[in-house]
Amino acid sequence: MPESRSQRAPSGGLFTRSKLFRLKPIDSSEEETEGGLRRTMGLWQLVALSLGGLVGAGVFSLAGVVAHDDAGPGVMISFLIAIIASSAAALCYAEFAGMIPKAGSAYTYSYATLGEVVGWAIGWDLLLEYTAIVAVVAIAISGYLSYLCEQIGLDLPTWALGAPGTGAGHKVDLFAAALCLLLAFVLSRGTKESARFETILVVVKLGIVALVIVAGAFHISGGNYTPFLPFGLGGAITGAATTFFAVYGYDAMSAAAEESAEAKKVLPKAIMISLGIAAVIYILVCLVMIGMQDYREIDVKSPFSSGLASVGLAWLGTIVAVGAVLGVATSAMANMLAVTRVWFSMSRDGLLPKYFAKNHPRRAVPTRVIWLVGVGSAVIAGLLPIREVADLTNIGILSAFIVVATAIMVMRRTRPDLPRSFRTPLVPLVPLVGIGFSVWLISNLDWVTWARFAGWMALGLIVYGLYGYRNSVESRRGIDEGSSA
Repeated sequence: MPESRSQRAPSGGLFTRSKLFRLKPIDSSEEETEGGLRRTMGLWQLVALSLGGLVGAGVFSLAGVVAHDDAGPGVMISFLIAIIASSAAALCYAEFAGMIPKAGSAYTYSYATLGEVVGWAIGWDLLLEYTAIVAVVAIAISGYLSYLCEQIGLDLPTWALGAPGTGAGHKVDLFAAALCLLLAFVLSRGTKESARFETILVVVKLGIVALVIVAGAFHISGGNYTPFLPFGLGGAITGAATTFFAVYGYDAMSAAAEESAEAKKVLPKAIMISLGIAAVIYILVCLVMIGMQDYREIDVKSPFSSGLASVGLAWLGTIVAVGAVLGVATSAMANMLAVTRVWFSMSRDGLLPKYFAKNHPRRAVPTRVIWLVGVGSAVIAGLLPIREVADLTNIGILSAFIVVATAIMVMRRTRPDLPRSFRTPLVPLVPLVGIGFSVWLISNLDWVTWARFAGWMALGLIVYGLYGYRNSVESRRGIDEGSSA
């Protein structure tokens, strides 16, 4: 007796294991380029994009926050731990970037390897995390803008100087919110134009950082390094959990894989080059920042400017503040680009409405998504303190890496024959080391961060159940194949 159509076609109303874990085909990369994304970025533009995400708020703001609140001079250990964990992650991302050069980064990697529901969870996670990172960086820049205004004698209204709870009379961080909207405008102009703008700012930023390191090195006092761990080793570990996202910018770059020329060849190189440069910068920056000023006296809103002022280099502090405003913007831009590409990729896959997968007809960028992210990050930056937003970003990014590291091990077993332009060394040791570091760092985040993350993920599962599960491209493909069987 022949099967009826209802027996052959997958049912969209039932959640079954086979459908929850259906895989996105790896070999569909060529057809997906029809989405309109243009391959305009080469190796050094990718390195600049990655450094834009890697060297930003971590240098100009968050290092000071962690030193002041959590680790003291031990902030160097905090960054060292974060860099080791990040290096393990980078090796895994480099293999995936050379193997699956598609938009979406960890979302696409996990969807193609571990299944749709895992891909959805990571994609939904990254939508919040990247947007929150944009907000963190915008808040960091706002602190330096406030410092500049003070230096030139410009008095701003108290209500516009910070988020509620950050100071008496503060109601909104106006600078931070405005910056988010400005970055959305720049990204909406097109990939080539925004990449050129990003590269220029990265060069300016690295020049400013080099100037700070050289000038500050002549004013280091050994006494500022003692006690080295005033909050104990636990404080340094907590600081590492907070700073991890600062050394994770290569992930933002990998999200733009479909906009890079010779992606399989250059993406792994860009990841490793940029992380190596960033690691050296962070260690040197921490040495100089702590050496110039007692950690208890650091101004967490503009740590380098205040540190230089404390050793008689106030004029240089003003230059640093200008450079920070320009340079840290690259970090926000890299992460805003990343979240829009993840959102675009999820929409193209049908997990979110196809409306968001439409590019501007001339500029070939997803302007609908860009402006939504711009407004969302502006709200977060304007109304939440930097520490709360930073912790929120870390739990999601660490979770994403755990999934990516796991996916590398799975792919080595399920698709050993798949061409790889880069291979993560010492598998499964390197992925397991990275997973261990990530679990360790996550465990040091407070319960409020966990509660917010759990609430966001619960909302995501509801959205997936009501929309993504039935409307994904893979779901429709299964129905079409069943109908034609």
